[in-house]
Amino acid sequence: MSAAPPTIPPGLRAGRAALAVSFLLQGTVFALLVTCIPEIQRRYGLSDGLLPVFLAAVPVLAGVGSILSEQLVKRTGARTVLRVVQPAVCLSLAAVGLGGTLWQLALALGAFGLLVGALDASMNMLGVGLQHRYGRSIMIGFHAAFSLGGILGAALAGLGSHYALGLPVLFGTAAAVVAPLAVLTGIRFSGPAELGDAVREAAEAAARSVPWRPLLPLCLAMAFAYIADASVSNYSVKYLTDGLGSPEDLAKLSYLGYMVAMLLGRALGDRAVQRFGAVPVVRAGAALAALGFAVAALAPAAWAGIAGFTVLGFGICAIIPQVFAAGGRLFPADSDAAVARLNLFNYVGFLLGSPLVGAIADASSYRWALLAPMLLVLAVLPLADRFAPAPALAPAVG
Repeated sequence: MSAAPPTIPPGLRAGRAALAVSFLLQGTVFALLVTCIPEIQRRYGLSDGLLPVFLAAVPVLAGVGSILSEQLVKRTGARTVLRVVQPAVCLSLAAVGLGGTLWQLALALGAFGLLVGALDASMNMLGVGLQHRYGRSIMIGFHAAFSLGGILGAALAGLGSHYALGLPVLFGTAAAVVAPLAVLTGIRFSGPAELGDAVREAAEAAARSVPWRPLLPLCLAMAFAYIADASVSNYSVKYLTDGLGSPEDLAKLSYLGYMVAMLLGRALGDRAVQRFGAVPVVRAGAALAALGFAVAALAPAAWAGIAGFTVLGFGICAIIPQVFAAGGRLFPADSDAAVARLNLFNYVGFLLGSPLVGAIADASSYRWALLAPMLLVLAVLPLADRFAPAPALAPAVG
């Protein structure tokens, strides 16, 4: 007879639900920012040449914030850091909407980057601790909540453009609503009483050394996928407005469609892997993502561009979770350490994606710029074999 599943204490369930809400709120705030890049650029008089510099600074500072938060977590705990930084992220979003000069934008985006890095690190540390206590994978649910928040944020940004609310009203109202929700949600986060030493144990496991060489193909796949993701996050709306002459409220549907596809893909992805295997799913995802970029680049009108970015979302969502899964299979005894190394390359992808697309667009057009991440996504195809499960050892004979 199979063993009965472990009983989950009610306090742990409440902590899981609270963290899922935290991911949802962060997805909402992030989507509001990235879908309003054209309005931010117009408000601050930011040139197309300078825009990639500001966008690239955010992931750089997020990396710094992530490193700093690790030290803070050691002293105070992931729950304490998360309770402070999430409302602060909302305030930095409001600051982006209230300023009027470039130095004010630099300060606001700098604060946003640092705080988002700390938020991302503390949320995932708490999530890993919860997963450690649950004894099974629950992280994909948190990231699905982030995607759902992204859908909500993009929809709110579209309504803000449709009714010409302006950034001070849109970002200020969002911060006024989300920040108190973040404070209330933080009350229910799991702490030492529920988690025990789970966060510390997960951090120690992640700190153990694993060799880089077997992970490098997966690191490349992760970087290529996040370059594609950064291209959509930072430039899909701008491409539709500047390249295809779309109204801003309609243009925001590009990111909305992308996030809806990501959410649906994450809901169905595990079943596809169970039925067809990881390698075919990754290959199909890479081909589908490249097709999405091609459709968007060749789009004659806004709706075709939106369709292209939606197709792209279905493709990318199949790659990123399988990178983590493949890394865990490579080092089953040190899967947390492997995942921590792979996760570094999401920052690499975001750091390279914005300047790459922005520089090509500035030199030619956004249509040509979208072909660069398309080619990088196609480069995942020859790497797909590295996603296969390790072959089982044959039993010894006689």
